[in-house]
Amino acid sequence: MSEEHLQQDEAQDESQVPGTEEPSQAPDGEASSDAAVEDDRLLRLAADFENYKKRAARERQEYVALANERLIAELLPILDDLERALSAAEQHEEAQLEEGVELVHRSLAGLLERHGVQPISTEGTFDPHVHEALLSQPSEAEEGSVIDVVQKGYKLGDRVVRPARVVVAAAAPEETTDGDA
Repeated sequence: MSEEHLQQDEAQDESQVPGTEEPSQAPDGEASSDAAVEDDRLLRLAADFENYKKRAARERQEYVALANERLIAELLPILDDLERALSAAEQHEEAQLEEGVELVHRSLAGLLERHGVQPISTEGTFDPHVHEALLSQPSEAEEGSVIDVVQKGYKLGDRVVRPARVVVAAAAPEETTDGDA
């Protein structure tokens, strides 16, 4: 063999065939490129999540505003009725005043009922989950029963919006007999 052939054979041995890189070089190059791709993916994911949180908060605020707007629109006719009742009161027409106030009460109660607001029952025994005891008063009624309602309570679905403020019956006072008199 000539020297030229020997040099070509050595050159071919030194040149690398694609896909047969040395193992010591492969992980470093691929690892840094894989890490960069992974970092980019995680940054994009974090940005997408932040955008989602902002969008969800904005939508929640819009829902609340829309719900408030609907409620206010339904309350305005009741406000009108109340203003008419007040103007009747200025004219001292007591029959019209009473009718006007009753109309406002029925309108407001109907509106609240349509939106799922129900009064809390105050019949029977005291329930600390829906009643607020303002005081306990001796009574002939069964101990622990509600004997008077100071302020009505309301529920929206199963949630208590305002507890009923009540007076609860205490044990009747014992009559003492003086046998030594």
